[in-house]
Amino acid sequence: MDFRDGAHNLYHIIVASLHIGKLRYLAVVIESEEAHQTSKVIKLLQWLDSVGVKNVCLYDMNGVLKKSKDTIFQIMKNAKSIEEVNEDVTHHAPDHMTLEFVSYVDGKEAVAKAANLIFVENFKRHDIGGELDHQILLESHLNQALQIVGCKGPEPDLLLVYGPVRSHLGFPPWRIRYTEIVHMGSLNFMRYGSLIKAIYNFTKVRHNYGT
Repeated sequence: MDFRDGAHNLYHIIVASLHIGKLRYLAVVIESEEAHQTSKVIKLLQWLDSVGVKNVCLYDMNGVLKKSKDTIFQIMKNAKSIEEVNEDVTHHAPDHMTLEFVSYVDGKEAVAKAANLIFVENFKRHDIGGELDHQILLESHLNQALQIVGCKGPEPDLLLVYGPVRSHLGFPPWRIRYTEIVHMGSLNFMRYGSLIKAIYNFTKVRHNYGT
């Protein structure tokens, strides 16, 4: 047995030992220039599907991935859009892969809608005789407003960043309060082994989210 055969067998052993059920929702952040490489994005999704990852959020700042979603769904026959799934995707093990496409604009619009809702509700209380609340906006207020306007998506357990910089590149911060973030380097040099290692390291650690 040569080195490559040994490495291949080791990957199979690691994949078999993954507690993939711990990874309920995965976010993949890709730098927008690299996100144009649709074939590599699809390959990455195929790798994830092969190890049992079923719920994935794809994000890039400029919405490149959103423009490629039709092509992605044509190749990923087993995938569905999160809009097609009515139930909470993090609470079941689907027989398909669920994909969510997010960009920086989505985050900005979500905050604007939530802030407007908070302002309107505050103004209504003042208009009916209540006292106008000038207190600083609390995180709980924003989270509740985001839920009401339909912009409070699932919080990823793990976020993988593909790009030249160690940053989540504007991914909605209210969705990654307890998320583990791993920088994977450039999408141009993505490796199956690195992906499996990141998932394995996540699943072997006990996570406490305060829930």
